[in-house]
Amino acid sequence: MSTPEPADRVLSRASLAEGNPTAWFDELYTAAARGEAEVPWTRGKPQADLVTWAAEHPGEGRRALVVGSALGDDSELLAAAGWVVTGFDIAPTAVEAARVRFPESAVDYVVADLLKPPGEWHQAFDLVVEIMNIQAMPRDFRPAALTSLAGFLAPGGTALVSEVAEESTDVETWVSPPWPFSRAEIESIAQDGVRLVSLGTVRDGARHWATFTR
Repeated sequence: MSTPEPADRVLSRASLAEGNPTAWFDELYTAAARGEAEVPWTRGKPQADLVTWAAEHPGEGRRALVVGSALGDDSELLAAAGWVVTGFDIAPTAVEAARVRFPESAVDYVVADLLKPPGEWHQAFDLVVEIMNIQAMPRDFRPAALTSLAGFLAPGGTALVSEVAEESTDVETWVSPPWPFSRAEIESIAQDGVRLVSLGTVRDGARHWATFTR
């Protein structure tokens, strides 16, 4: 008896076939809410490398944006560290779930599309966090997503970006999503006045970890 294919792969393939790279996110969260699927990137706790970074970088009232905020763990971590946080996700079901999980939260959880972000977010955030979200988009859609990401960063701010490292994978046998990131793709975030500060790897080379500033 064969093992059923994970729901994220089935739904993403159908979404892409329809020319929509993001519709499957809400479909997956909705299926998970019914107990019919698992969301593979939900951890129930903040991302470990972000925990380390936040401990050394208190927000002191500055504005932070969490890209693909999912169920809210990373957003709540930054809020506890003194950042004024907006967490956004393309999936309304995820946003509502985060609000339910943290009913007293100071985080502003909103539904938004990275490919068509609100105009008022342009250069509006002192911290922008993108951890393993854009990697869920095929390469054809990434340039627009990375341009939006760079556009969020305020002068003097910091962007943190972490994705699966293509260099650590066997691309020929890799089953997506996610689609791994090359070093060159990460570096391409340095555009429109944004510059790369550092780029290394974490998790024994499995993931890129990059910082940018404007």
